[in-house]
Amino acid sequence: MARLFLWEIEKLRHLRSVRLGLLAAVVLPLIWSVAPGLKAVYGLQLVSGWQVPALALLAGMEFLYPFLVAMAASEVLGSEVSMGTLKALLLRPMPRTRIVLTKLLAASLIPFLFLGASLGAGIVAGLPHGFGGFFGGTGLGEGGFAGMGYLGAGEALAEIFRAYGLAALTLLPIAVLALLYAVVFLSTTASALATLATVLLMRLLVVFPAITPLLLTRYLDLYLRPEAAGPGLLLLVIYTLGFAVLAVLLFEHKDV
Repeated sequence: MARLFLWEIEKLRHLRSVRLGLLAAVVLPLIWSVAPGLKAVYGLQLVSGWQVPALALLAGMEFLYPFLVAMAASEVLGSEVSMGTLKALLLRPMPRTRIVLTKLLAASLIPFLFLGASLGAGIVAGLPHGFGGFFGGTGLGEGGFAGMGYLGAGEALAEIFRAYGLAALTLLPIAVLALLYAVVFLSTTASALATLATVLLMRLLVVFPAITPLLLTRYLDLYLRPEAAGPGLLLLVIYTLGFAVLAVLLFEHKDV
C-alpha cells in the first residue's frame, strides 16, 4: 500500500487543479501584502510581517481555500475517470479498498499542501515588514490586528502556526467529502460542485439552532477560536471518518 500511496502522491504533481491551487495559495499573500486599499477598506496598516500570513488566511478561508481543496480532491479520482485509467487500475490484482484508501490519503494531504504553500509565501511577503516583536496583533489571536499590547516574535510565530494547522484540519473533511462525491458521480466538476453546494447549504442551516453545533461549517473558523478546538476537532474527525467510510463502501460496489 505504501508503494501505491507514493504513486498517488506523484500523480498529485500533475493534476491541473493542484497546480492552480498552489499558484493561488502563493499569489494571495503576495498581492495582499502590497494591496493599497487595506487601510481604506479594512482599516488596517501592516506593521509587522507576522500580519501578512494571517491576512492571507483570513481572506482565503472565506471561500477560496475550501473551493481549491474541493476541486483538487475531486480531481484525485475524477482525473482517473476522464483519462480512462481507472478501469485499468481496477484490473490489477489488488483490493478496491486499498485503491480508494490511498486516494483518500492523497486527498487528505491537499489542505496541508495548499496552506503550507500559502504560509511560506506569506512569510516571504512579510519580510519587508520585519519579523521582530511589535505592538499590535497578528490578526489570529486575542485583539485581532490591534492586539493587546506588545507581542513577541515567538508568540506571533506560535499563533500563526497554530492557526494554519487548525485551518488545514477544518478543510480535511471537505477534501474527503469531495472524494466521496467523486466516487458517486465519477466526475471532477460534478463532485466539486456538489461539495461546495453541501458546504453552502450547511451554512444556511444555521437558522436551526438545534443542529447548528453539529454542522461542519460551524467549525470552519476554528483557527480563530482555539479554545473550541476540543469539541470542534472531535466533530471534524467524525465527519472525516464518516465520509471516508462511505467512500470506501460505495467504491466497493461502484460500477465503473
